[in-house]
Amino acid sequence: MPGFQFIISDPTTRKAYKVEVDQDKAIALVGKPIGQKFNGDILGLSGYELQITGGTDKDGFPMHPQVHGPGRKKIVLAHPPGFHPRMKGQRRRKMVRGNAISRDIRQINCKITKAGAKPLDQLIKKEEKLKEEVKEEKKPEKKPEKKEEKKVEEKKEPPKEEKPKEKKEEKPKEGG
Repeated sequence: MPGFQFIISDPTTRKAYKVEVDQDKAIALVGKPIGQKFNGDILGLSGYELQITGGTDKDGFPMHPQVHGPGRKKIVLAHPPGFHPRMKGQRRRKMVRGNAISRDIRQINCKITKAGAKPLDQLIKKEEKLKEEVKEEKKPEKKPEKKEEKKVEEKKEPPKEEKPKEKKEEKPKEGG
């Protein structure tokens, strides 16, 4: 079963971090609406408190804070999220996801409201390094194959000379 992808924004450093978590570990977030705070222990960020700011579902439809519940709806939008008008007063009917997190949500955007003891760089970098080490262990070493090189002599053709084109003189038409 696919997991949640958390995009964590740090307002103090103005950086964003990506953390992937299985849905089974983050089941406590299902049903929580946009704007609600939760403990960072779910993501492995002890001491941190995060606030949900939005997200997208499995098909890419954005969550909208004014649509209640976890379902999809077509609503008329005049401003973000979900629609960015090009002209003043422009509106459009768009499909958006409700403001509650469900199992169909794949990306959850959140921001840090309370920082923990350790910097976020250290906590997230460790997880990324561990994942890279696991991937390296799984990959078998490939032996380089020896290829026989065949030398093919190319015949060079002499460049063709282009003849200059003669311009035909046009006679002015006589008449009235």
